[in-house]
Amino acid sequence: MLAFLGFATIAVFLLLILTKRMSVITALVLVPVVFGLLAGVSVTSLGEMSLEGIKQVAPTGILLMFAVLYFATMLDAGLFDPVILLIIRWVKGDPLKVILGTAVLTMIVHLDGDGTATFMIVLSAFLPIYKALKINKLILPCIVALSVGPLHLVPWSGTSVRAISTAGSDAVHIFNPNIPAIIAGIAWVFFVGWFLGMKERKRLGIVALNYDHIGNMTEAQKSLKRPKLILFNAVLTILLIGSLMMGALPAPFLFIVAAAVALLVNYPRLPDQQQVLKSHGVNIFLVSSMIFAAGVFSGILTGSKMIESMATSLVTLIPQEHASLLPVTTAILSMPASIFFTPDAYYFGVVPVLSHAASQLGVDPLEIARASLLGQMTVGFPLSPLTASTFLLIGLSGVDLGEHQRFTFKWAWGTTIVMTIAALISGSIHW
Repeated sequence: MLAFLGFATIAVFLLLILTKRMSVITALVLVPVVFGLLAGVSVTSLGEMSLEGIKQVAPTGILLMFAVLYFATMLDAGLFDPVILLIIRWVKGDPLKVILGTAVLTMIVHLDGDGTATFMIVLSAFLPIYKALKINKLILPCIVALSVGPLHLVPWSGTSVRAISTAGSDAVHIFNPNIPAIIAGIAWVFFVGWFLGMKERKRLGIVALNYDHIGNMTEAQKSLKRPKLILFNAVLTILLIGSLMMGALPAPFLFIVAAAVALLVNYPRLPDQQQVLKSHGVNIFLVSSMIFAAGVFSGILTGSKMIESMATSLVTLIPQEHASLLPVTTAILSMPASIFFTPDAYYFGVVPVLSHAASQLGVDPLEIARASLLGQMTVGFPLSPLTASTFLLIGLSGVDLGEHQRFTFKWAWGTTIVMTIAALISGSIHW
């Protein structure tokens, strides 16, 4: 009975958010509460389970809040502007260099883990160049989509935050083992960029080009630039990322301190700090509040034993001799799964069941989280019709979703397959 109610909870949750009958936050809270009551759980117990779930995800929620704030501050201050200008000067009128430069800039900008901000920054810088050179209009959204994929595995991206919180783990155990896979994914993206760039260079040749990146900024954007602090900001960012990968200190603490220092040094005047906080506050609240709502969802499903019962029933369907293939299968199917599942539906609905099933079959459940991140709403999110940022990408590029998917899908799935092979070789996942 508990297994049936658990699957029903997930099914109703998926139905409500896929049909847009409820927002993700309300569905994450109300659906498990209703089914928890149907399972005979008292209101008092539901409260205790919810609080326990919130405690589990609190570090992740705090990490996300201050990571977004930190990288938003770096973007506002102009940390990456010299790189943008250097790339634009380097690419000149060579289609191959333009496409490879697009990949480099996208990866650098996407260190903040925010797809929407990345698309806006990169497309505003490169779209005029692609139009001027008459490069195939499908290549720009393709390369941008591919380039954010491996970088979207950073532990402060919304997708990784979901995986880490669902797995009840941390960046050291989820992100670090996947670093070789991320590197392999980046190498694959550059190969695709080189392949497409050589075709365009052969078709178009090399022409003269002049483009002013700074001149295209608004006055409000220019007022927040801090060119004299670029060296300080670069050193601070390198130290932050290095400390995060070493796991020397808790990631939430690192980002809280780094964000406070970045704000104080770059914008010592209170009105300037408030401007930065207000401009990014809505995004920070929406994403972080979702994580705490997810704590209610996972807390009730775990505390009521629904997930345990679902996993037990699922285990009976998987032959013991094939149990080791679960992480690999999850990884290979993770990118196409982005077309059908939102990140909330997948990481809060599907991954917990797969993880518990893996645990009962003698497979490390953390491998399911690592395998999922190799494609599900990382490599796959810029192709999914279930994410708003996808429509921003194709809208700014001036292409149709169907065209974008047909052109990019094979290359994106290739990224996941390459990353899966690297994950197997490095031991991030096993079979």
